[in-house]
Formats: sequence, C-alpha cells, structure tokens
Amino acid sequence: MISRFLGAVAALSLMAGISFADEFPDREVLGVVMWGAGGATDTVARAINPAAEEALGKSIVVLNKSGGAGAISTAFVNAAPSDGYTFLYGAENPQLHPIMGVSKLDYSSFYPVNILGRGVAVIAVRADSKYQTMDDLLADIKANPGAIKMGATGPGGLPGTVGALIKNSVDFDVIAIPFDGEGPGLTAMLGGEVDFMPSGISAAAEQIKAGKMRALAVVNPEPVDTLPDVPAITDAIPGMAKFLPWGPFYGVFIKNDGPDDVKATLVSAFKTAAESEEFKTLMANRGNVIMNISGDEASAFLKKWQQVTAWALQDTGAAKVNPESLGIMRP
Repeated sequence: MISRFLGAVAALSLMAGISFADEFPDREVLGVVMWGAGGATDTVARAINPAAEEALGKSIVVLNKSGGAGAISTAFVNAAPSDGYTFLYGAENPQLHPIMGVSKLDYSSFYPVNILGRGVAVIAVRADSKYQTMDDLLADIKANPGAIKMGATGPGGLPGTVGALIKNSVDFDVIAIPFDGEGPGLTAMLGGEVDFMPSGISAAAEQIKAGKMRALAVVNPEPVDTLPDVPAITDAIPGMAKFLPWGPFYGVFIKNDGPDDVKATLVSAFKTAAESEEFKTLMANRGNVIMNISGDEASAFLKKWQQVTAWALQDTGAAKVNPESLGIMRP
C-alpha cells in the first residue's frame, strides 16, 4: 500500500516537473534588434525591455543584428525555432522588402505581438549647415540635381521612403549614401559625409536639442510637441499632405506558427510593458505616438501601412517590384 502511495506521489511529482518545464518562458529570451545601437529601433527596444522582463519574469537578452535594411535580422528570427524564445524588435522595413526586391519576407510571415508605437520623421542637417530651411534644401537640390548627398539606410529604409514621398511631390534628385541604421547615418552626417538625412525624431531629437543638428521640417501635417518650433513639411511641400500622417513604427514580432499560449504570454507582457510610465515618458520625449496594439488590430495597421508606402514608392519609380504583382492593392 505504502509503495503504491509513494509511486503515485512520484508520478505526480514527475507530471508537475513536466508542467513546470513546459511553462513559457522557463529561461532567458532573445530579442533581436533590427538595427544597430543608437538608432530609433534600438532606443525603443531598450526602453521597453526592462518592463517586458519584469512582466515575463525572465531576462531578455538584446542582440543588435543590422544589415540588409533589416533583412538579416528578419531572416535570422524566421530561421529560429517557433517557440517564442527568439523574437524580433522590428521596425517598418520588412513591409517594403518584397517591393524593393530585398527579400520575400515581410510581416505577413510573423505574428505582431505588439506594435508599440509610431514615430514622426524629421529632415535633419548639421547645425552649421548652409540650409536654414526646407526651402533652402529643395532649391539647392533642384539647382544641382544628383549632387546633394542624403544619408540613408538601404532599400526600404525610412530615409529612402521619405525621399520617395518627397520625390512624388517635388524635384528631388539626390545621391543616397547607405549606412547601417539611423544612428550611424546621423553620426556620419555630423562628420560631413552627407548633407542631410531624413530620420525618426527618436534617433535625432537629443542631437537637435543639444544644438549639434538642426531640423528643417517634421514629416507630419503639423508641428509636434517634441519639436514645436520645427515647421511641418507641408509648409514647403503642400503636395506631401496626401501621404500624411506617415512615419516609422516599432514592434515585437514572432513567427506566425508559434504556439498560441506563447503568443498570449508575450502579448500580455508587452501590453503591460507599454503601459509603464518609464516607457510612456521616453516615447513622448522622443516624439513617438504610443499605439500598444496586437493581433488583428496590429495586422490591419501593418497591411494599410504597406499599401500606402508601397504605392508611393511605385508611383515615384522607386519600387523594384510592382506592388500589384505581390497582391498589394492600392489603398
């Protein structure tokens, strides 16, 4: 009788051990950042990470894996096991990879754990630049086609996309010089390697406030609280209004075929993390708009963003692949 009792206890203990081992997460998690250190995506990822760790109850190791306009990190996460232990701290770039011929992978292959927020872009120059206004820059570009150097981050990156939106409204023949992220590109601009750079406010705000850079315009239909004295780009380019509001976005993504319970755990953790006061403060200070959406709502946002941007690129001749051939219809 005693042996049967002990056997039952042992069996229950084994089952409890198996249940515990199956809980997610039972070890540290890897968050792969699409861009290099110091850029907008990296800043948002490192801001949300502490609160997400607390909500998950496990450490999240942050790995910067830049290259290929975000395609390398996206492929890396896509090749990882579908267990949720490797996720992507991603920006908007993969939504444009098929259109730009960079990769067939976009966010349709991933589950949006959370679209944390969206940013507002700014046209930045060095503080000692000869360009005092957006009109100054546009006049020089028109007078010297193909001579003015623009900092970029590769095909489908924020700078190139902003350039395509501008080009759809005015003469905008510039030389795009690619860098591994907005951070390195802005640093290169400060060193005189490029003349200007479209960038997310989150990557450029501190340098602007420190007086090392000047913002010529915000890529928004009206000024923003972060840089209230910087004019909207529509003041210089009224035709941009049809594309706005537009901007980069930042989110957390895992593979589509991840387990439902893992998705639910991550969704809950990042929803809680995005509500933390520390994260809200950083996003506000960086000029970003909190979104904190997941699942179907996030998927609808991703689809709409892709349609608007892909067709803007197609209409300016920047797209390498016709969006319609990829099943992306005009919005």
